[in-house]
Amino acid sequence: MKLAENLNSFSPTRRGFLKKSIAATGVLLATPFLSHGSGLFIKDYYTVKEIIDLFISQVPGGALSETVDTLKSGKQDTIVTGIVVTSFATIDVIRKTIELGANFIISHEPTFYNHPDDIKWLENDEVYHYKADLLKKNNIAVWRNHDYVHRLKPDGVRIGVLNKLDWIKFEGENNLLNVPKITLSNLITELKTKLNIQMVRYIGNPSQLCSKLLLLPGAVGARDHLSGISKYKPDVLICGELSEWETAEYVRDAIASGQNIALIVLGHIASEEPGSDFVLNWLKTNVPSVKVSHIPSGNSLSFM
Repeated sequence: MKLAENLNSFSPTRRGFLKKSIAATGVLLATPFLSHGSGLFIKDYYTVKEIIDLFISQVPGGALSETVDTLKSGKQDTIVTGIVVTSFATIDVIRKTIELGANFIISHEPTFYNHPDDIKWLENDEVYHYKADLLKKNNIAVWRNHDYVHRLKPDGVRIGVLNKLDWIKFEGENNLLNVPKITLSNLITELKTKLNIQMVRYIGNPSQLCSKLLLLPGAVGARDHLSGISKYKPDVLICGELSEWETAEYVRDAIASGQNIALIVLGHIASEEPGSDFVLNWLKTNVPSVKVSHIPSGNSLSFM
């Protein structure tokens, strides 16, 4: 169900919230998905810079003076032959990009193993050089789209995740969702199925009934996890990743103290990969003359 549809099926309070959200989030519901009749100029070809600038122009506040969303390889004036969106520009993703004949990767996460993609400390590292040389040899540009897609209102990655889960209709304020009552075990099964996750880690009673969910994809950190649990009293915290000695220990103690709480850890990549679908749809609408593909980077860790 689209956010703007069937408002009458919600309570007056819920309808009011959704109407305010729709009015306040034109950047997502209208601006990025401009129709051809809206004045958007469609070109036959684009440079890397033109596509980057077009996305940034539709983000509230525009360009940031400090951001990790920079080119990690390639040149801004490169004519784009095809675009791949992904969570991580892994070597496997780069090879598949080459096979597709594409030369522009838009990734959500770092390319070189640290948040700002600082490469000074990797100058003598063989893995770094192999990857950097592979990109250079094949003239592939990599742009990180992390800060900007998260600055959309609502957050573009979150919308991608909610769409994948078919949970848009349950979205409330403060990252909370109110779903029909479901056992923790069945909730975990639904998450694994819809997000294509082999296994998840969890804390809680599998038979516990859940309705109020706090969804925090990615790596927002223990302070947001703990403050969200303390303030909003959800039945379950669903997060991307965590520090085991912080959030997990808090939830364990919270349960021991008598609170009705559970924890589901999806994994960082699995919890945000649907954000690539959001970017894919944006590209298909805004630069329709360019071939675009979503290549999931997949989980870096396996289960035994």
